[in-house]
Amino acid sequence: MAMRQTPLTCSGHTRPVVDLAFSGITPYGYFLISACKDGKPMLRQGDTGDWIGTFLGHKGAVWGATLNKDATKAATAAADFTAKVWDAVSGDELMTLAHKHIVKTVDFTQDSNYLLTGGQDKLLRIYDLNKPEAEPKEISGHTSGIKKALWCSEDKQILSADDKTVRLWDHATMTEVKSLNFNMSVSSMEYIPEGEILVITYGRSIAFHSAVSLDPIKSFEAPATINSASLHPEKEFLVAGGEDFKLYKYDYNSGEELESYKGHFGPIHCVRFSPDGELYASGSEDGTLRLWQTVVGKTYGLWKCVLPEEDSGELAKPKINFPERAEEELEEIAAENSDSIYSSTPEVKA
Repeated sequence: MAMRQTPLTCSGHTRPVVDLAFSGITPYGYFLISACKDGKPMLRQGDTGDWIGTFLGHKGAVWGATLNKDATKAATAAADFTAKVWDAVSGDELMTLAHKHIVKTVDFTQDSNYLLTGGQDKLLRIYDLNKPEAEPKEISGHTSGIKKALWCSEDKQILSADDKTVRLWDHATMTEVKSLNFNMSVSSMEYIPEGEILVITYGRSIAFHSAVSLDPIKSFEAPATINSASLHPEKEFLVAGGEDFKLYKYDYNSGEELESYKGHFGPIHCVRFSPDGELYASGSEDGTLRLWQTVVGKTYGLWKCVLPEEDSGELAKPKINFPERAEEELEEIAAENSDSIYSSTPEVKA
């Protein structure tokens, strides 16, 4: 019996959401960080979208945000010519890394000891986070502003994208290994460690390449301009979103369009699968994040599938039920939150 996709809407941002990233799975679940042009990146519980806190300190639009594997540190890239590293548990700012132009992208190594940055000055920078006073290593070679930079191959190599070029660099020698040229602007790039797959979007195309050699694997065409795409951890599906406000889900093996949903009220800028593959998150020009189920109707997070009573004549559909808690406990939590340094708590709505 068909189920209707019911996304969770995470409000709180006041400008377009331009980047998002999940942590790995930790003993406390997994987490989601979002970058927004309002300059206030937000941290949320990944499976529910519940707001945890807002990192306050940037003086311009935040273009990139990421979490380290165990969600103890966050990093952000902003238009105020800085990248910042944060304690993701306390929310404290740990360091500010000054740049000469707008910073667009940040990425931690697996051990969280180094941070890779890139931006409008066309340089890749590698910061040793244990020596914040030291000058970063710099890699030059891009001919336009860097949109995305990612560690790959167990941090032995770096992938970076500017306007129409994707480059692969060797970390040890700081030299370019190979590059890919496109006839239109590259809109996003995702690295999948399991299988060393690189997902690139440009125009209406979603292309998959080997992250080791940059050799092509396959590509799909979407019905609209795509701004971002993400591959399921088990490589069964991929999701993509773009200029027509829709999210598309494809079969990775056949390229067949499985589903499409319209939930946002503006172009979709970013989409990513959660580390367990149970949901995917999207960020949009409309200022919201939305969480979508990979398997519609499954009981997970705030989604609870409630089947109707027999002979009621109703179709089975998922309903959003909050975890069962006594009213007194909820009132106590609300009272505690009212003492927070934040003036208001963003909502999660079905």
